[in-house]
Amino acid sequence: MSSAFSGAQETPQCLTLEVHEKFPCNVDWTVSLGGITEILMNRPRACNALGNVFVSELLDALARLREDQQVRVLLFRSGVKGVFCAGADLKEREQMSALEVGVFVQRLRGLMNEIAAFPAPTIAAMDGFALGGGLELALACDLRVSASTAVMGLIETTRGLLPGAGGTQRLPRCLGVALAKELIFTGRRLTGMEAHALGLVNHAVDQNEAGDAAYHRARALAQEILPQAPIAVRLGKVAIDRGMEVDIASGMAIEGMCYAQNIPTQDRLEGMAAFREKRPPKFVGK
Repeated sequence: MSSAFSGAQETPQCLTLEVHEKFPCNVDWTVSLGGITEILMNRPRACNALGNVFVSELLDALARLREDQQVRVLLFRSGVKGVFCAGADLKEREQMSALEVGVFVQRLRGLMNEIAAFPAPTIAAMDGFALGGGLELALACDLRVSASTAVMGLIETTRGLLPGAGGTQRLPRCLGVALAKELIFTGRRLTGMEAHALGLVNHAVDQNEAGDAAYHRARALAQEILPQAPIAVRLGKVAIDRGMEVDIASGMAIEGMCYAQNIPTQDRLEGMAAFREKRPPKFVGK
């Protein structure tokens, strides 16, 4: 969870952007009529480093959006050019006592768990640096899209730390134990293309002049999800997430329970009717 920018030569300049913010300073979120909701991280002076206030704002946004059925896909993006999230705010961390550090790391871990447990699909649009806690945030999302020039890694061991917001658990589940150990032990940084080759990100795209190519690809991916039955998508997420934590027999039972919950829905009947009538289905999330 270390900050990406303590002494790194490749540190980009953080650009101050003027955006509308519902929360003070750091986080903005908007729900579109089409169902794609965006959480915009915008803490330019600290390159989106995760401090106490920033974490509180993200938790508040997630709590507000969690029960909103209009949210069909949740997309995390940055308003700071060249940066997704710099990781934990180490300048703030230096001022904490050992006890306070433990409490903060627990809150940070809780934030990542809230992102992972969000009922709708989540996508991280990584157009820049995503190191330490920034990559842990992306790992907590269901899907990751990266610019080819983005740089990411769990670099905590280079700061005398270890990943503490889920990195030691989610990276091996994503890449396998041996590769995750190699990346964490070495604190290695990967480009977006390297991350895609390893399977760490779903898509890697060439960066554009505006510096938001990953965001646009993430939006396109979200648009592919939108036409599908929202209850079935959410239940599919539950079945996968919970099933991956148990043996396959228990996983099949979880799948069966999720399937049973979908049987009474209007959307299932609509899907069958649309197939029979050879027309596109019109799902309403009921």
